[in-house]
Amino acid sequence: MNRLQRYLFRNLLIALLYSTAGLTLTIWLSQSLRLIEMVVEAGAPMRVFLWLLVLTVPTFLGIVLPLALVGAVLFTYNRLATDSELVVMRAAGVGPFALAAPAMLLASGVTVVVYVLNLWLTPAAHQELVRMEYAVRSDYSQLFLREGVFNEVGDRFSVFVRERDSEANLHNVIIHDGRVPEKPVTIMGERAVMLTGSEGARFVVFNGNRQELDRKTNRLSQLFFERYAVDLKVLSSASGERYPDARERSTDELVNPPPQLAGDPKMMRDLLAELHHRLSSPLLALAYTMVALASLLSGEFNRRGQSVRVTTAVLVVMAIQAAVLGLTSLAAKVSVLVPLMYVLPVVTLVPAAWILSRNLRRRVPPGGEAAAG
Repeated sequence: MNRLQRYLFRNLLIALLYSTAGLTLTIWLSQSLRLIEMVVEAGAPMRVFLWLLVLTVPTFLGIVLPLALVGAVLFTYNRLATDSELVVMRAAGVGPFALAAPAMLLASGVTVVVYVLNLWLTPAAHQELVRMEYAVRSDYSQLFLREGVFNEVGDRFSVFVRERDSEANLHNVIIHDGRVPEKPVTIMGERAVMLTGSEGARFVVFNGNRQELDRKTNRLSQLFFERYAVDLKVLSSASGERYPDARERSTDELVNPPPQLAGDPKMMRDLLAELHHRLSSPLLALAYTMVALASLLSGEFNRRGQSVRVTTAVLVVMAIQAAVLGLTSLAAKVSVLVPLMYVLPVVTLVPAAWILSRNLRRRVPPGGEAAAG
């Protein structure tokens, strides 16, 4: 690249970093609200929330980068046009393809980064994120019981603790189990501890009584005990082995699905659609960039600004992104549509490149290239 192209590339790179940071912070904010609610309800420590927040970045960065690149290209070239720098460059004989070269080089780099994210980092991060969320919701060994209030541990299961001492003993405990509406159970004890073993977490209550009400007969039965264990593993309906979806599986698993999935046509279609989505979606960075360049570098300079061209580019990119999302969803149901996931970026690239080349031919005077020189 010459000095002019390095100047354009530097401005594009700075704009890309700012736009990526802005979009990432925006998505982080929306994700953090959901994660905070989940972590607070489960009583998980702050480090778990921070780790979950970090894991969310690779899951959406592959989508954010191409869109951030479009914003960077539109901002940079529109600013150059507003400051008349593009007019000077064109007057100096710099053609549209030379002006577009730094943006396409940056788009190629973004494409490589998105491929790395899609094929390796994003599946691993998504798998770990789902595992952590599942653990926060189901692993009650990490449960933090607040003192003086009824803590909703599970569906129709609540725990009251008067106080907690330095040795993690819970004093004056009330446990209400209403999972069986016809026979609700209330357990009261002087002291309780939470134990974690190979079979899961459980409460061990000392010196108390267990009351069970049969609503059909209105009969109350009591059991006084010195020691009583309450299993917490069964509180979550999802306490069994969780079945990972296509987004959580590695690329190797998508290419070579496990044999036990061969009998599930729906899962096989999902795996196929996810594999081709990972391979085709990075091409959108090139397609989006070419759309933005074709909108801003085609035609003559307009002193009234390029708001119409910028708006057109944004609308076209939004339409392509909507088509990509819809096509990805349909490809999971109809495998015949999978090739269209590759056709869409190519169909976008070709007309945009033709518009730039047409603009180049229009710049050549009737005498030919020698006269233009």
